[in-house]
Amino acid sequence: MIRRLLIANRGEIAVRIARTCRELGIEVVAVHSSADRDSEIVRSADIAVNIGPEAPRRSYLNIPNIVEAALQTGADAIHPGYGFLSEDPDFAEICESAGVTFIGPPPSVMQDMGNKATARRLMKEAGLPMLPGVVEPVRTVRDGQQIAEDIGYPVIIKAAAGGGGRGMSVVHSAADFSEAYVSTREVARAVFNDPAVYVERYLAGARHVEVQVLCDQHGNGVFLGERDCSLQRRHQKLLEEAPASHMTIAQREQLGALAVRGALSVGYTGAGTMEFLVDHSGEPYFMEMNARIQVEHPVTEMLTGIDLIREQILIADGLPLAFGQQDVRCTGAAIECRINAEDPSRGFAPTPGRLDVYSAPAGPWTRLDTGYREGDRVSPHYDSLLAKLIVWAPTRDQAMSRMDRALAELAVEGPGLCTTATLHRALLRHPDIRADRHDVQFLDRMMPSLLASAAEIDARGRGVAVPSLTADVIHAVSAPAEPSRSRGVSPRNTIEQEVTPA
Repeated sequence: MIRRLLIANRGEIAVRIARTCRELGIEVVAVHSSADRDSEIVRSADIAVNIGPEAPRRSYLNIPNIVEAALQTGADAIHPGYGFLSEDPDFAEICESAGVTFIGPPPSVMQDMGNKATARRLMKEAGLPMLPGVVEPVRTVRDGQQIAEDIGYPVIIKAAAGGGGRGMSVVHSAADFSEAYVSTREVARAVFNDPAVYVERYLAGARHVEVQVLCDQHGNGVFLGERDCSLQRRHQKLLEEAPASHMTIAQREQLGALAVRGALSVGYTGAGTMEFLVDHSGEPYFMEMNARIQVEHPVTEMLTGIDLIREQILIADGLPLAFGQQDVRCTGAAIECRINAEDPSRGFAPTPGRLDVYSAPAGPWTRLDTGYREGDRVSPHYDSLLAKLIVWAPTRDQAMSRMDRALAELAVEGPGLCTTATLHRALLRHPDIRADRHDVQFLDRMMPSLLASAAEIDARGRGVAVPSLTADVIHAVSAPAEPSRSRGVSPRNTIEQEVTPA
């Protein structure tokens, strides 16, 4: 059995994993950079190990130091969380070679599902529906142009090794294809060290719906409902909800069955997410699989009452699932808002700084997942996720009202600090959102009016006159940021040590 677990991550997700470990009686080893020496996860861990300086490549992406930290502290397992090394098959294989259990799927499965072109081919073979396009990388501009002509514009060019909303270009006409193809390959090469791209039909007005699956090592698989993640900017999710209320019960069951079929067909184990685009008629099309825990996993936990981190650990320990599909019950509605330390009016520019005031909302069925405490500093070295605010209610409308109330209670103040909380309130109050009429392009399309509404909400909350926002103060949305993490006070009962590099 796993008795001591190293968390190869930081901030909110590290604290979240540690909580489940404590409930399971598992000791926690926290690894941290020098910038996170006083973080909340370090404060709460049984053992803390400094694995390097603040730069991620020298700390949280430093595989030799992380594995050596596990060996020196006697950790039985490593949980990668999300981001960083969570979908790195080489890391998973090295953990296995070192005799340390990796909390996730086998490295070979991670390799296959991490490459979007390979994943599309495998899922097509498993019978999952696909948008028109190719399942293999496109080698030349001419080949890509021919594919686009065959399937019809608009098309989207995607990096085969892509993720996080990067490495995608929508092309509306043949005249724009060549430039988009070259630029997407350049981004793919720079960001993912792999220039391979593929082409598929671009589905306008679609909804982004994902299915949470759990698969054990004994061939059992279940789906835990679906999440609608259509509210996103530049392919970066801001708000997630469950269930996808625009879908019928029959459509949900069909989608869940497809997701489990696809996961089991490749020998997947652990928690994973199958992502789909859903058109106006409710027809789903496979996009990709995330072979890890998702940022938005609390939405499913609130809906089902199932601790996904607990299930990940038990599955990695070799235990069969303790429940079947007939035992899964999705009740009510849940919403998650990502509270980022960003200024939406300045293109979502990060706003690091000290949290002079940091007060969490309370009330019924209200949850705040965070890695910060009042007095901590939001670091500029990592992503800008400050917290995840999650609520549950019997109906979608009640959940939206509850979230609006909780966002109003959330207090974050500090020199130069801004958050996305007020923008979320503007989203929740928009009539198209309340009526469930939005799609994946909604936020980018409506950003100017949403920023104006957010400014009005903020001004009224401070009891000041509402200024008029003009075009010169509403900046274009900048390149997407990535999910963030934490800081805090080091505890006296934590064993602090330095890792000796292998």
